[in-house]
Amino acid sequence: MCVEAVPPPPSRLTRRGVLAGAAALAGTVAAAGAATAAPADPDAPVTRRGAGVRGGDLVIEGGTLLDPATGEVTENAVVVIEDGTVRAVGRRDRVTVPRDAEVLDAHGRWVVPGLVDAHIHLSTAAEARSAVLKGATSARSGSTSFFQDIAVRDLARHSPALAPRLTAAGVFVTPDLGDSLLADPELTPLVRLKDGVRSAEALRRVVEVNLDRGADVIKTRVNERAGLPEQDPLAQVYSHEQLAEIVAAARRRGKGVLCHSYSEQGCHDAVTAGIRSLEHGAFVGERTLREMRRRGTYFTPTLTAIAGLAESTDPILAERGRAYLPVLKRAVLAAHDLGVPLAAGTDSSGGTVRPIGREVELMRAAGLPALDAIRTATTGAARLLGHERTVGRLARGFAGDAILVDGDPLSDVTTLTRPVRVVRAGVPA
Repeated sequence: MCVEAVPPPPSRLTRRGVLAGAAALAGTVAAAGAATAAPADPDAPVTRRGAGVRGGDLVIEGGTLLDPATGEVTENAVVVIEDGTVRAVGRRDRVTVPRDAEVLDAHGRWVVPGLVDAHIHLSTAAEARSAVLKGATSARSGSTSFFQDIAVRDLARHSPALAPRLTAAGVFVTPDLGDSLLADPELTPLVRLKDGVRSAEALRRVVEVNLDRGADVIKTRVNERAGLPEQDPLAQVYSHEQLAEIVAAARRRGKGVLCHSYSEQGCHDAVTAGIRSLEHGAFVGERTLREMRRRGTYFTPTLTAIAGLAESTDPILAERGRAYLPVLKRAVLAAHDLGVPLAAGTDSSGGTVRPIGREVELMRAAGLPALDAIRTATTGAARLLGHERTVGRLARGFAGDAILVDGDPLSDVTTLTRPVRVVRAGVPA
């Protein structure tokens, strides 16, 4: 799977240009946001007050609140959000609601922390907005072709309802950069390399350019792509030594690495090279899972993307999806049973944003208990992103991100695929 190619921007993007682009997106999309947002549900009225740009003030009142960290369920709950942060939470009779507060009526609905999509490709403002409306209030990029995710990250800081809180990966560290060579003049000399980005110097160059441009993590691969029929997803493109070079270059700047992988040998090489998280990993074996548990390496299986392959009109991709999905489900359950940390990610790209709740649904179908499946898109994914103290729960001091759903997700996790309302940093989306 992984990022689809998109046309390059018309001129060179500098760090200043990225920030300016984010500001422009915030201004141009804000007006469109009102037109494209889902209309307010008459059963969940919002009395609006002016909200600050970086975070809003809101009270979510009357719903049934789920805390994924503890599994505790609170009926007739109140969540008080001020300046985008939860200031108080609990039963209605134990929480004081600020006078003249903006209130979102959640009676008859369940309130769940905003979900985390730990593997998504967001290249446009429309995709970022769609991810929020489908329940992903936080996310980790799986790379973009021209550093668009860095601009989306900054857009989210300006206008939280328009984009998820994003951990950006920049451009893919891969042997063939393709048009991503045009993403930064510092990358263009690599076009002269006969064998592509494979030498230690070239690998370091791509990592360093990413980090200089403001990437939060580094994305690389060990196998070819499953989403291209002409490629063999079990073919290995980087050795253990090359992967270790990428990891070392990232660590020197305090960053982790996520690695696209499929074959067992590729997965094992990536994990023992020191990556932070294994992506896809359909054929990961028990020896590698045990190594992941020992190291604390995360597994982001992107079941949604593999299930999507099975629905492809291309017969090769459809057969690949049908063959890989049951294998991957078994790997997910084995990882869970061994204690390997799991994170939910859809691998959405190419303009189609899938609801992160679908990944939770597939985690449940793989055999995880409902609460553990929900944790993969809340507390578990938040920990992977380094946000475990601010994301994944609706507790005092945490981000004011929430989704309202019709029904008990502990009984039916598919309710998470259909958010009725989404709140991002105290701002109803």
